Amino acid sequence: MTPDAIEALVQGRHGDPFGLLGRHGGEIRSFQPGARGVQVVARDSGEVVAELARVHPAGFFAGTAPPGPYRLRVQWPGLPQEAADPYGFGLLLGALDLHLFAEGRHFDLARVLGAQAMQVDGIAGVRFAVWAPNARRVSVVGPFNGWDGRRHPMRLRAEAGVWELFMPGLPPGTLYKYEILDRDGHVLPLKADPLALATEAPPETASRVADPRPHRWADERWMAERAQRHAPEAPISIYEVHAASWWRDAAGASPSWEGLADRLIPYAQGMGFTHLELLPVMEHPFGGSWGYQPLSMFAPSARFGAPEGFSTFVDRAHAAGLGIILDWVPAHFPTDAHGLYRFDGTALYEHADPREGFHRDWNTAIYNFGRNEVRGFLLASALHWLEYHHVDGLRVDAVASMLYRDYSRPAGEWVPNRHGGRENEEAVRFVQELNAVVAERCAGAMVIAEESTAWPGVTQPTQQGGLGFSYKWNMGWMHDTLHFMEQDPVNRRWHHDSMTFGLVYAWTERFVLPLSHDEVVYGKGSLINKMPGDEWQRFANLRAYLGFMWTMPGRKLVFMGGEFAQPSEWNHDIQLSWPLLDDPRHRGMQRLVQDLNAAYRSHPALHRQDASPDGFRWVVADDRANSVFAWLRLGQDGDPPALVVSNFTPVPRHGYRIGVPLGGTWREVVNTDGAAYGGSNSGNGGLVPAQATPSHGMGHALDLFLPPLATLVLVAEPA
Repeated sequence: MTPDAIEALVQGRHGDPFGLLGRHGGEIRSFQPGARGVQVVARDSGEVVAELARVHPAGFFAGTAPPGPYRLRVQWPGLPQEAADPYGFGLLLGALDLHLFAEGRHFDLARVLGAQAMQVDGIAGVRFAVWAPNARRVSVVGPFNGWDGRRHPMRLRAEAGVWELFMPGLPPGTLYKYEILDRDGHVLPLKADPLALATEAPPETASRVADPRPHRWADERWMAERAQRHAPEAPISIYEVHAASWWRDAAGASPSWEGLADRLIPYAQGMGFTHLELLPVMEHPFGGSWGYQPLSMFAPSARFGAPEGFSTFVDRAHAAGLGIILDWVPAHFPTDAHGLYRFDGTALYEHADPREGFHRDWNTAIYNFGRNEVRGFLLASALHWLEYHHVDGLRVDAVASMLYRDYSRPAGEWVPNRHGGRENEEAVRFVQELNAVVAERCAGAMVIAEESTAWPGVTQPTQQGGLGFSYKWNMGWMHDTLHFMEQDPVNRRWHHDSMTFGLVYAWTERFVLPLSHDEVVYGKGSLINKMPGDEWQRFANLRAYLGFMWTMPGRKLVFMGGEFAQPSEWNHDIQLSWPLLDDPRHRGMQRLVQDLNAAYRSHPALHRQDASPDGFRWVVADDRANSVFAWLRLGQDGDPPALVVSNFTPVPRHGYRIGVPLGGTWREVVNTDGAAYGGSNSGNGGLVPAQATPSHGMGHALDLFLPPLATLVLVAEPA
């Protein structure tokens, strides 16, 4: 205890507070700036056993005291405070925890680092732990110490670069941050906890000590059946939602998790969707990023309430038969001063070289996937949502930006891999490990890639050299088919292949067909306003297109508002235009999506062989002149086949003959021109007898009336 050491401590420059503070032999030392005095109290009897002397005018106290457990009674102006001494506790984190963290293999990191409300030696408080290997000093700060970084510096566990401190007496709900002195002696802006399980509501940026009590789950049956619900032969229809703008109250405020559970869950259930996909709900500072620039990878946004509320939301979704998918962003993070960027004054989570570590498109930092601790941080985040919050799947954002080192970079502004190529080998290994770990630990959970290139084997198992994703968004199918639909019907004959090309590669991966939020922002217009023609034709076009999509191979996804043809582009600051449902045209579109979901789920031919070319057969793929397409969807033995016919011109067609594999009667189960959907109600009267007339290489045929701009779905009636 030299004067220089004491001076360094009171100035916030000492990196080893446990070397000075706490009990040292028969002496107890404490730094309490602003205190009038400090007494040592026997923990068992409550008796004052020592009065510490002021050794430094800034508030450093020391004095002899008898052995045994003790508490400190600090005389503050106006009110004394008594608590155990944070510097009276031994090492907190175990050697195995630190070893696994350094190896990037601690998958339960959310229960090791961060703020853990717990008991140590029978004393309740909060254990803080944070990775900052290049810092000279790290302190935990909050209202409990006046945000004074001198008050509670932490202990460095040098073997892993982790700083730790137990703060007795702090309850769940306490706000906190970390004050970090970098290796050059500069105090950084206060940092939020990278492992925070709860946060302060934006625009405030503090972390919050989470309630340690686990949610009492009631979804045992759902979890037991989840793998079956996600199997390749199961129907999956996803409703993509931005939680903050799906619905808002009369004052324009975003809903709570409870409010969303009360409204969103029964709505999606009633519409026949199997899953809800939420745009990122991890805490993010800028609402205009829609969550795609998250900073708290373990904390549900406080915009919607406490983390327990999110778990309850998931539980209620499972009770209603709905799975929950979260968009998850491991590709990049924002550079806000309170976040991960230059966390300890160095490029810790990101690459130091901006050619590797900075996304110019998004002004964000890129995770360093080659660093064990960063890879482990992201793996633990994924598992936290899947295991702790019982989420059913993660949709991984911007995978292409991870896989290619030259993604959106001109020549000379990217760093080749060790072989001189553009592939990011570290990112490839990371996603392979992610998918392997999820498959091993989270039975039935899905991991879905938003991957916009032709990278091979995205959904191939990792054991076979693939990336191991469960599904991949089929961005090519979406772009091609929307391009076709945007054409005036008279010109569609020249773009006919745009509707058929997706079937060339439909089974190279397991696909989701996405009509996502990305298609209704940034001036792209809403789905209904992409459609050409007058008002009647625009609605008819969209109905026909949705019928086409729902009957093509691939899982289904539609972004909120698209299901009732919201005409305005999505605005994240306001709710959807729900009053439009008073209009029969919009209500009819909503009814159509509901009926398409019902048909998709109830007729096995429409989903059971989705992942196999045996489940699909073109019947009419070359009628360019009339823009007519017809195909069969085939289930397994005993499943009645389904015939789908789309007429993408406003011309009705009489007696259009199409071959079918079975005789008997075929039932028209969906006609997008139906009156209930806002159409002209022309069709085939519900039942169509097959003629014993060979056509299209099959022994029977249907002579159909094709309504204008419509899709028909007919299913063979059992004999």
